Amino acid sequence: MSVFAVSFRSSVAFVAAFGLAVSTAPARADIMDSLTSGFGLFGGGEKYKTEITPDVPPETLYNQGLARLHTKDYEGASKRFGEVDKNYPRSEWARKALLMTVFSNYEKPNYEDAVTAAQRYIGLYPSSPDTPYVYYLAGMSYYNQVPDAMRDQTSAEKALGIFSELVQKFPNSEYVADAKYKIGVARDQLAAKEMQVGRFYLTRKNYPAAINRFHDVLGKYQTTRHTEEALYRLTEAYLAMGVSNEAQTAAAILGHNYPDSQWYKDAHALLKTGGLEPHEYTDSWISKVGKTLHAI
Repeated sequence: MSVFAVSFRSSVAFVAAFGLAVSTAPARADIMDSLTSGFGLFGGGEKYKTEITPDVPPETLYNQGLARLHTKDYEGASKRFGEVDKNYPRSEWARKALLMTVFSNYEKPNYEDAVTAAQRYIGLYPSSPDTPYVYYLAGMSYYNQVPDAMRDQTSAEKALGIFSELVQKFPNSEYVADAKYKIGVARDQLAAKEMQVGRFYLTRKNYPAAINRFHDVLGKYQTTRHTEEALYRLTEAYLAMGVSNEAQTAAAILGHNYPDSQWYKDAHALLKTGGLEPHEYTDSWISKVGKTLHAI
C-alpha cells in the first residue's frame, strides 16, 4: 500500500465536468443487397446475406464510457474510450476519449496503463488545455507507488521527473502548487534513501562509499531535512579515516547553517574527542557546497 495515497479530485466531479454528450446521429451501416447464386441463371439458387454491423457513433461510445465511470466500472470505461480512440483517430472525440482513458486507468488504479496512455496523449496533444492535467495524473501514478526509504526509489525518481516537467512547461497551471509540494516530498524520499545506504556503509566501515552517498545528499537534495545529518555523517566518516581537514570543514559548514542543530552539537563534540575544532578549509569540496547552502 502506498505511503502517499492522495485523492486530488473525485471521479464523479471530473466526469460531471465533461457532461454527457447528446447523441443525435443515427447509426450508419453499409448494407449490401442479397446475392443469389448464379444471379438466377440456374433458377432458385441459394441466397447469401451479409452480416450488418452498424458503426457506433463516437459520442455514443464516449457516453457509454462516462456511464461506466459513474458506476466505477473503470475497466469497462477504459475499453469504451479505447474504442473511440481506435475507430475515430485524430478526432476531437478521440482526444477526449484518450484523456478519459488516462483518468479511468488512474482511478482503477492501473498505474502502468495510465502512464502509457498519458505518454501517448502528451505526444499527440502537447498543447492541449488538458495536457497539464495529464502530466499531473502521470506523476501521481508514480507518486502513489513510492515505497518507504528502505526500498527501491524508482517510482520517486519518475514522479520527480514528471512533476518537474509539469512545473517547467506549465508554470501557470492550477496543478503546479501541488506538483511543487510533491516534488519536495519525492526529493526528501530520495535523500532518505541515500542516507539509509550511507549509514549502512558507515556501520561496515566502508567510509569512501558512505561519503559518496552523503555527498549526493548535499549535491542533489540539499534543501531537504537530511542535509544536517549528512554533514554530521561526513564529519564522522572523515574523522574515522583520519582526514581531519574535511571533518572539520563539514562540522564548520554545519555550524554556519544550523548553529542550533543537535547534529552540530554532536559534530562539535566528536571533533573535540580528537582535539579538533570546526574549521572551514576553503579548498574543500564541502566548502564549495557550503556556499550554495548559504544561498538557500
